[in-house]
Amino acid sequence: EGGKLKEPVILRSHGGRARAICSGDLHIDVAFIAASAADDYGNCNGSLGDSAFGALGFGYADAMHADKVVVVTDNLQPYPVTPISISQTFVDYVVEVPSIGDPGGIKTGTMQITKSPSRLMMAKNVVKFFAEAGILKDGFSFQAGAGGTSLAVTKFLHEYMREKGITGSFVMGGITGFVVNMLEDGTIKKILDAQSFDLEAVESMRKNPDHFEVSHIEFGNMHTGGCIVNRQHACFLGATEVDIDFNVNVNTHSDGMLLHGIGGHQDAAAGSDITVILAPLLRGRIPVIRKEVTTVSTPGDTVDVVVTERGIAINPRREDLIEKVKNMNVVSIEELYKKAVSMAGEPKKPKLGEDMVAVVEYRDGTALDTVRSVKGW
Repeated sequence: EGGKLKEPVILRSHGGRARAICSGDLHIDVAFIAASAADDYGNCNGSLGDSAFGALGFGYADAMHADKVVVVTDNLQPYPVTPISISQTFVDYVVEVPSIGDPGGIKTGTMQITKSPSRLMMAKNVVKFFAEAGILKDGFSFQAGAGGTSLAVTKFLHEYMREKGITGSFVMGGITGFVVNMLEDGTIKKILDAQSFDLEAVESMRKNPDHFEVSHIEFGNMHTGGCIVNRQHACFLGATEVDIDFNVNVNTHSDGMLLHGIGGHQDAAAGSDITVILAPLLRGRIPVIRKEVTTVSTPGDTVDVVVTERGIAINPRREDLIEKVKNMNVVSIEELYKKAVSMAGEPKKPKLGEDMVAVVEYRDGTALDTVRSVKGW
C-alpha cells in the first residue's frame, strides 16, 4: 500500500501456499529454516533446546522444494538429532548462530480467553449448536483457533465433552494449552500440530507421542491424496466482515487497507463438515455483517453458520442444520445485516484506486479477489 513493492502480493492460505510450492507455482530460491536443535548434517526440529518453539509445519514444503535449504540453529548437537522434523536429505547447509530469536515471545504471549460477556455467550452457543446438530459424540474432531473467542469455544467444548463422557478423535491446530488439557485428561485421543501457540503446546509435543507434528501439506494441500481438514467434523473461525452471501473477509479492514494473511481459514472452511464463523454484529461503530464484504477471503459456499450475539444465521443450503437446531435463536443473515445497519447505519465503502496491491488466491490456485489501492472514503 506504500508503493514499495513492484508487484502485487499473492495472499495464500496455509494449504494453498503448500500446494503452490509443491506444484511449482511458487518457486523458492533459498529456504532459511530456524531450528531449536540440529546436527551438522541437517536433521533438525523445533522441540528441543532453550529456544524450542514446537511444530515446524510451515517448513516442510520449503525444505522439500527450495533450490537451496539452510538450517539455522543455536543448538548444534551430535549426529543424529531426533526426533527429525526436517530431514538431512533436504538440507544443503547448517549455520550455527548465537540465537535464533527471543523465546520470551512465546513464553510471555499466553493466549487469553475473552472476558466479554457477549462473546462468551457466542462461544457457548457454538457448543450448543454442535450438540443440537448431533456431531458432539465419540470420535468428534475439530480445528482449534487461538483468538480469545475461539479459546473460549475450546474450553466450553472440553467441559461439555468431559461432562457427557465423550471422547474425541483429534484436534488440529494452532495448538494451545487448552487443547493439551483435553489430551492429558483423555477427552481427545490425538493432537495434530502444525503450529504451536504456547509453551504448554511446545512441552506437550516434546513429551507426548499422541501430540504429533504435521506439515501444512498434510493439513490443507488439496492437490494430494487427502488433507487433514477433510476429516474435521467442525471448525470455528473469526472474520473481519461477513456478507449476506456468507462470504468472509479476513484480509482487509473495512477501509480497504491490508490487515493480515488468510492463515488456514479457507482450508478449514472447505474441509470441515460444519464451518462456524464467530463475529460480533459490530466492532466499535462499524458493522461486521454487511451487504458485501470489502474483500472475499473465504467463499460463502464453504461457510455454514454465522454466530453473533444477536442470533445465529445458517446458510440456506444447509437445510439439514436448519431442521436440527430449530430450537435455537436462528435468524436469517439478512436479519442480522438489517440489525447491524439499524444500530450503526450503512457502512461507507472505501474509494479504491486502479493499482492492484494484492491478489487473494483460493486454495486451488484460482484468483478469488483483488485488493486495490485506497484513495480515501
